[in-house]
Amino acid sequence: MEKEKKARLASLLKILPPVEFCCVYGSALHPNNYDKSTMVYHILGVSDPMQCHSQNLIMNGHHYASLMAYLGGAKLITQVADEIGVGVHFNPFVSVNDEMFKYGVVRMHDLVEDVLNWKTFYLSGRLQKPMPKVMYGYYLPTYWSKYLSHWGIMVQILVDNLDIGNLNSVNLKGAISAALLLLPAKFTEEQLYAKICSLSYMGDLRMLFAEDRNKVKKIVQGQFDAFQTMYKPLLEEEYAAKGLLQFSSSDGHQAVMSQTRSLVSSLPSKVPSQMGMKLGEKTKLSESGRAIREVVVGSRDKAADCMRRVLRRKVMVSSTRQAVSGLLAVGGVNAVNYLANKMEKAWKSWT
Repeated sequence: MEKEKKARLASLLKILPPVEFCCVYGSALHPNNYDKSTMVYHILGVSDPMQCHSQNLIMNGHHYASLMAYLGGAKLITQVADEIGVGVHFNPFVSVNDEMFKYGVVRMHDLVEDVLNWKTFYLSGRLQKPMPKVMYGYYLPTYWSKYLSHWGIMVQILVDNLDIGNLNSVNLKGAISAALLLLPAKFTEEQLYAKICSLSYMGDLRMLFAEDRNKVKKIVQGQFDAFQTMYKPLLEEEYAAKGLLQFSSSDGHQAVMSQTRSLVSSLPSKVPSQMGMKLGEKTKLSESGRAIREVVVGSRDKAADCMRRVLRRKVMVSSTRQAVSGLLAVGGVNAVNYLANKMEKAWKSWT
């Protein structure tokens, strides 16, 4: 990634309290995007959000909505994020060196829980998509430390003190399993990545009026090589090697899928648990002799439909809660500006 863009991303971290994890996403990171008005999105993981907000209110009080800052300060900001939203507080329209940023602060425990178990399927969905070259570093309040490239994936991980990047492999495998359940018996590689990309948008009310209708297609076609780099090793090592996926010899972009029960059991724990409440569960002994509960899978179609409904509800609830939380947290003017920008992009995609 160009030196200039590295400096752009670092500029926000330099003015914030220290964080344990930071990833960056958004169309502003695309190599061909030179529009400085496009917001760059940061997710910041911290051990104690209230403490982080307390420090940040002193350092950058103007980042917060006046009503939230004066009425309840860090305590109210954290309560709104936790009790109304899904644990993330966003500050949008933050200008640093003529660049526009939006950053969200989340508790590290909540981030890990979502990545590993899909508790809310909010942040985990964002980490399933590629966005320019993965980089790890250790952030000090006054400067960026050295960078190490990892895999060449387009997920911008700037700070990762707890190795979330490695834990995210569980999230990526879950995305593959969910996509394979929803796809027909034969499909192209591009269709697979499109299905993975679409998982976190199923049930999102914003897709009806405030998102580009071609968003998934644009993401996949614009970053196809990045999707391959991100998912191909897992497809070959975790799925093809275990008989869950077979690549067609006639066309490398086709595959044949089987073994529904194994795919369901490989989903992050919150999903099979909710599927079991609808389809039923049975107890079996693992190889170690431990009793484990397994979803009763009558047919692939029933399992796929049940999982689709579970994920759709998760996304709908999470996106709605976060939208309400965001409206309260950022104030009316910022909320209207943000929604207007989204609706303008959506309108352009329909015309």
